[in-house]
Amino acid sequence: MKKILALHTGGTISMSASNDTVKTNEQNPLLDSQFINKNIDLVNEVILNKPSEHITPDDMLIIKKRVKKALDNNECDGIVIMHGTDTLEETAYFLDLTIENKIPVVLTGAMRSSNELGSDGVYNFQSAILTAASDEASDKGVLVVMNDEIHTARFVTKTHTTNVDTFRTPTFGPLGIVYKRDIRFFQALVNQHVCDIDNLEKGVYLIKAYAGIPKEIFEIINRPGTKGIVIEGLGAGNLPVEVVEPIQALIDNDITVVMVSRCYNGLAEPIYDYVGGGIDLERMGVVFCQGLNGQKARIKLQVAVSAGMNSKDIAKYMHDAVS
Repeated sequence: MKKILALHTGGTISMSASNDTVKTNEQNPLLDSQFINKNIDLVNEVILNKPSEHITPDDMLIIKKRVKKALDNNECDGIVIMHGTDTLEETAYFLDLTIENKIPVVLTGAMRSSNELGSDGVYNFQSAILTAASDEASDKGVLVVMNDEIHTARFVTKTHTTNVDTFRTPTFGPLGIVYKRDIRFFQALVNQHVCDIDNLEKGVYLIKAYAGIPKEIFEIINRPGTKGIVIEGLGAGNLPVEVVEPIQALIDNDITVVMVSRCYNGLAEPIYDYVGGGIDLERMGVVFCQGLNGQKARIKLQVAVSAGMNSKDIAKYMHDAVS
């Protein structure tokens, strides 16, 4: 028999709808759920009860420490974490970066609350439990299971505001599929270095580039408390000429500047050789991070800073999402 620890943190999966609004319940309706497979022993535990917009990196650290305790004490054979969908990918990736993947760790959520027509919460919950109980789910990093698909936390993202098929993995696709009685994996995942941090540094920010973005944004953020900045650049990683000088000033102050693309698909890479082009920015010292969106690159940069890495090690750590 497999023992699965279900950690509940709140989100739509634990909420109820009334008069076209969705609200948090005092009592999570999923706590009464029992997995129908007689070979699985399910243990439910509430550690937070927050909408995912209220989840902070400090909350992610709380979840991480609870997962690590379960791993260190051999409490279970797999872990499922219920989470709101708005920031689910960020918590999942934070755990992926900071937890050694000894047993399956799976996040799931819902796009429809517990009493809405077509509610997907219980189904996603049971699919996640089935995945966490699978021996094949080990050594694949933290996973996200939604709508019959198994995604890696590293690359999955929310793509639609309300559709139940919102979680997708652009460029690479899902790792596997959940069937009625089984799960199947069709891709492997390259492992990465785990940073087992116990505290979180502040001062790591995310800025989205756009046509005409003013240089004052980068001037204002250039202050003693700033430890790092991730920029969602234009195209493959380019910026308007007006912001090049203040970005150089950030780098001169030993503030790490990381570039990703604001595009939904593809990788950030230095291609254009003119002022503000990717090659010019890389020469200045901007670090190109391939394969991550802005919110995940910010999480990874915060982990790197919190781990006490120097600027050279951070640049290496951030450059490739799979190293």
